[in-house]
Amino acid sequence: MADYNSFVVRLLLLTSFVMFAVMPVAGRPAAQASADRAAIDRAIAAVYPSLVRISVVALAWSGGREIKGESSGSGTIVSADGYVVTNHHVAGRVQRIVCTLPTNEEVPAELVGTDPLSDIAVLKLKPETPRTFPAAKFGRSAGLRRGDPVLAMGSPLALSQSVTRGIVSNTDMMMPQAFGSALGLLDGEDVGSVVKWIGHDAAIYPGNSGGPLVNLAGEIIGVNEISFGLGGAIPADLARSVYEAIRRDGRVRRSWTGLEVQPRTSGMTGPGALVAWVAGGSPAETAGIRTGDVLVKIDAAPVDVRYLEQLPAVNQALFGLMIGQPARLTVRRGGKDLTMTLTPIERPVASSIPVELRSWGIVAANISATEAREMGRATTDGVRVLSLRPGGASDQAKPALGRNDIIVEVDGQPVKSVEDLDERTRAALGGRAKVGVLVGFERALERRLTVIDVGTAVSSDPGVDASKAWVPVSVQVLTPTLADRLGLKGRTGVRVTRVIDSASPLQVGDVVLAIDDEPVRASAPSDEDVFASMIRRFRIGATASLTVFRNGAETKVPVVLGTSPRQPRDMEQYLDSDFEFRARNMVPADLDDPRIGPVDGGVLVDSVSQGGWAALARLAVGDIILEIDGARIASVDDLEKRMTSVVAARQTSVVFLVKRGVRTLFVELKPEWRSFVPADATTRVGEPEVNGEWGR
Repeated sequence: MADYNSFVVRLLLLTSFVMFAVMPVAGRPAAQASADRAAIDRAIAAVYPSLVRISVVALAWSGGREIKGESSGSGTIVSADGYVVTNHHVAGRVQRIVCTLPTNEEVPAELVGTDPLSDIAVLKLKPETPRTFPAAKFGRSAGLRRGDPVLAMGSPLALSQSVTRGIVSNTDMMMPQAFGSALGLLDGEDVGSVVKWIGHDAAIYPGNSGGPLVNLAGEIIGVNEISFGLGGAIPADLARSVYEAIRRDGRVRRSWTGLEVQPRTSGMTGPGALVAWVAGGSPAETAGIRTGDVLVKIDAAPVDVRYLEQLPAVNQALFGLMIGQPARLTVRRGGKDLTMTLTPIERPVASSIPVELRSWGIVAANISATEAREMGRATTDGVRVLSLRPGGASDQAKPALGRNDIIVEVDGQPVKSVEDLDERTRAALGGRAKVGVLVGFERALERRLTVIDVGTAVSSDPGVDASKAWVPVSVQVLTPTLADRLGLKGRTGVRVTRVIDSASPLQVGDVVLAIDDEPVRASAPSDEDVFASMIRRFRIGATASLTVFRNGAETKVPVVLGTSPRQPRDMEQYLDSDFEFRARNMVPADLDDPRIGPVDGGVLVDSVSQGGWAALARLAVGDIILEIDGARIASVDDLEKRMTSVVAARQTSVVFLVKRGVRTLFVELKPEWRSFVPADATTRVGEPEVNGEWGR
């Protein structure tokens, strides 16, 4: 999407802007040049009258606010009744749309539907009186060849409509893996997973986004989207199918199997695509498909993904299966072909649209099924906090809400959605300007409470974790406001927010008022370590008598004090100076995180040196290494033995099976070995180095 203001300086430096020129080339017959010019003129005449400049009030969300800004892009009228095709990133998240025709007439438009995955949006012109519009036609992109002449049309830099000329440079353009996430995600969707761009050298600039790429027959054969030196256009065959779906249904319905594939790794024989991840509870898992299988057929259609360029077609085929209709997937496992039958369900949206809640001072959103899975949640209930307004009500509560907290309850009433939260807020306000509400929210593994004076602000400060002698719980401070709401006005203490050991006699919601009759003098958020400090005075194994407020009454609860769990800094580590990464054994806190899910063994990557073999293979900090070349890795001892043999054998390919969040995937490290191997190719360390880096 173009932001006009970001290009003002560049625009001022332009002394001229050549939008189109054709000159005879020395040695080239004038008749041929004239024929070329005639073909170009016909193509322009067929499409240019349908070209529109799209001016929008675009929406962004940051700092607890909805932020509006002016931006522009391009589009093409594709029907006489005024439907317009453009990019999602131009018009998919906007508040106002105005289209300027080549005649300079401005016509309001509305968003019919949008598809972040393909980066296609469809608008409908809304003239004051009904009328017909000049419409361009889609052509076929499948038959394009390198060297075919093309015209790029649009409104670069928000200038009036223009035309540039070039040739098709590449019909299978993909973003190099070295670019990483250079394109980023559009509303959580990876456009490159389904799009192979048409690369071309017709000049395009910011503002050309959404404009047509046109052949000399005057047909749309692509929708311009990106420019990395070469321009990149979404193929017309894909754009047309998305347009037709949105015009028909207002959205694109795709199937979901829960299956993710990637190119095969080195040494794998035969056709197929490597199954990198199977979502828990998905149709693919139910059918018996496993990570490490090789997908060889979708129904009767063969599958082959040796290279990244082959992946979008397979993803499109999986997404194109009939929702609710049985499909047959053939996988290769252990040298045998197995046919599995599964029934795809409708693919959920990747992320929900943010909403500013001014009375709370936050930007929040509903939780999509995709996001719930990524967070390890069993339900989509709740409202996710995306950002907070500094000094706003939620920012100044005691304790404050934070980014990615999930609001699940207001004044004892469940909150399932943003709509629920708005309804609860209106009911609590009851026409008043401000009110304090008791809010239940989830923060990672904890279930916390706070009181938010909607429209007012108070300060907060985080606490510190306990160590040594330990009670296996997480707590929050009993602030005066919270104490008042819980019927403990004037008392101090801490409230149990999580019980880590199920054998503990404490319960979530218990308020600890005293330890061996000594009051827990915690009343401000900064006092959160008071409880832990008092426990640290005892020896490990001692029994402390806790005065607990539970179910409206005080009771004495004896607690045997344990030892605080080992911290990451205490775990044995492995340092590989050949591949330049470091890993450690995992602590209990790593294993019980639902965002990671159940893990059988494995070691956690805690450092990857930039520019090393591991970094080039996209091994990431936080990855859990489960297997290396099919051998299970349960500890750094296993990791050291396996990597020592890799170095000794000078392997040119090493395949890691890693767990990254809820997914598993295969990471292939492909080193080039030098003749000299340092003696300390692998190193065991007891403590991490201060800066997390190492040299040779």
